Amino acid sequence: MIPLRQEWPPEFAARYRAAGYWRGETFPAFLRQRAAERPGAVAVVGGDRRWTYAELHERAERAAAGFLALGLRPGDRVVVQLGNIPEFFSAVFGLFRAGLVPVYALPAHRLTEIAHFVAKSEAAAYLAAERGTDGFDYRTLARGLRAASPGLRHVIIVGDAAEFTGFDALDGCRAALPGDPDPASVAFLQISGGTTGLSKLIPRTHDDYIYSFRASNEICGVTGDSVFLCALPAAHNFPMSSPGHMGALYAGARVVLSPVPSPDAAFPLIERERVTISGLVPPLALLWAQAAATAKHDISSLKVLLVGGAKLTPEAARRVVAALPCTLQQVFGMAEGLVNYTRLNDPEEVILETQGRPISPDDEVLIVDDMGEPVPEGEPGYLLARGPYTIRGYHNDEAANARSFTPDGFYRTGDIVRRTPGGNLVVQGRAGDHINRAGEKISAEEVEDHLLAHPNVFDAAVVSIPDEFLGERICAFVIPQGDRPRAVALKAWMRTRGIADFKVPDQVVLVDGFETTAAGKISRKELRARLRARLLAEEGAG
Repeated sequence: MIPLRQEWPPEFAARYRAAGYWRGETFPAFLRQRAAERPGAVAVVGGDRRWTYAELHERAERAAAGFLALGLRPGDRVVVQLGNIPEFFSAVFGLFRAGLVPVYALPAHRLTEIAHFVAKSEAAAYLAAERGTDGFDYRTLARGLRAASPGLRHVIIVGDAAEFTGFDALDGCRAALPGDPDPASVAFLQISGGTTGLSKLIPRTHDDYIYSFRASNEICGVTGDSVFLCALPAAHNFPMSSPGHMGALYAGARVVLSPVPSPDAAFPLIERERVTISGLVPPLALLWAQAAATAKHDISSLKVLLVGGAKLTPEAARRVVAALPCTLQQVFGMAEGLVNYTRLNDPEEVILETQGRPISPDDEVLIVDDMGEPVPEGEPGYLLARGPYTIRGYHNDEAANARSFTPDGFYRTGDIVRRTPGGNLVVQGRAGDHINRAGEKISAEEVEDHLLAHPNVFDAAVVSIPDEFLGERICAFVIPQGDRPRAVALKAWMRTRGIADFKVPDQVVLVDGFETTAAGKISRKELRARLRARLLAEEGAG
């Protein structure tokens, strides 16, 4: 098994510890401490279930013993694919307590992605719910996964487990639990929306990740009196740590789980639980703003709405601010590390027109040109970052590390930004062929690979196109061969490929050929220009 590592050079680690960023805290230790300090306070609300901190801690302890009794060993990786249910927390904290390493997957992922996560992480187990909110049966996925992943030893299911191990069956098992992990060790693996191929795996340590949400709590005003609504998938980095449910639990606050992020589901919870803070991607923020005008529920308790995952345009920000009774806080960050926030007391124009400034005084931000040289202040360039919670490398991916990190440890984020005189960043776009659809990062190459598997597709090129609600949507240019496929049939076929639905192209355009660069490469710039011209022509004809 390839060792899990995330190491900073000794002089950097010493600096971060001396500054108090890294305090030697761990996930199992902080939950144990909150359970001792606030045993009767409600930690997690999901449906009609309300778990106190003492109950959550006890459930995590029992889950940890169950995992080890099953035969898992400290250091084993476990792919976790759970939606917004209380068991997400008892399972994840149980894995931490047992010395196991969660590998976070989203509910929308399907066999292709899950098999990749299992293989790349060398996972020993897969943990999922019986069904998702959309009715999808994860046991069916698990059967395919077993066939595709010979190294997978266990499948654990929350709910009706069928032929697999039931999560509830682990309760009552007895096994000796290890001591707390090394704070510098890898706590979990998160997924990255890569610009090439399937997602990379991001190792995050206890020290670096806890610092990121502890500092986020200070910036976002999260205290033990806060009530955080987790509306986005709990396994996503944004609702996990910005400041997210982990920040809320660290503060001793209450986490309320919404099964889906729609206003119909979220607004009643805001009223019932007196939610004070939540986070959304831009399309959902606009949907909430639209729904607020006719809402029958009292959402006046909401004090802060964080919007991130994709750029919120100034016009969209104005609509959100005008419609919702709370302070907008823009967030721009990445699972690899660097996170920027507008501050709650920033002037309105800063909140509306920028994506914030970094968390830490030791966040090093460079904005450079094509040659890697710093651009003049205020000019756009490529964003590079280094700091106490920005990783130094992906797990088991030397090629990606060579592309994504400079020799002196800066992470090449792939974003084009400019910096204002006040130090805030304004996102201008993406440097690569990376599509940010409603906060989900999608590799153009991965979508192309699936399209090319169709017998009537000769070639395919995928580009992003701006969208008012999604931020960006996927357009696939396809050169057909043989029987000319219909666009709707190609999209339907993509849904049979075992991939997340958000990766299916929003638009398919059949063409006879692609524009190319002088070097003979496909010119995505020209493809986008062709699409714009086509759309304008269609508008003129209408």
